[in-house]
Amino acid sequence: MFSRKKILIVVPILWLGFLLSISFMEAWLKFQAVGITQQIGLSIGKLIFGVLNKVELFFFLVIAIVAFSQQHQMNKKIKRNVLLLLGTVLFLQTFYLLPILDGRADMIINGEEPAVSYFHFYYVALEVLKVILLINVINKVLLENESSKTIYDLDTDPKIDVNNT
Repeated sequence: MFSRKKILIVVPILWLGFLLSISFMEAWLKFQAVGITQQIGLSIGKLIFGVLNKVELFFFLVIAIVAFSQQHQMNKKIKRNVLLLLGTVLFLQTFYLLPILDGRADMIINGEEPAVSYFHFYYVALEVLKVILLINVINKVLLENESSKTIYDLDTDPKIDVNNT
């Protein structure tokens, strides 16, 4: 069974992997494929980013529940600041930017030309911020693990028998 610390390491790493592979690779690579029109690419993007967003919400919920559980000793400042910021970014993307971007994609799919906007750049900037925040969470939990080790947790030289001294 997974311990709370392992969950706080594994889940952000999985989330980071999803984020990097979809937002920073798949999103623009699909338009390089032969036969993928802008309309088809946008339709695929809407589907994939909609599912990614639901997965991200699940990951955030798991991290928040574990981090705020009574048994976990994660630094309260990290909980309050990093997780609050991560949740805010996810909330903005879910309830503000994704609906706007989906609407703009629908307009293009239907042959309309939407007005110029910067919403896509805002979304990308928030994706970069999420990457930084997830790395921060992973780093803080790993550092917490290192600082909480005792002398008994350290590897010893297998040639030395501490019981016979």
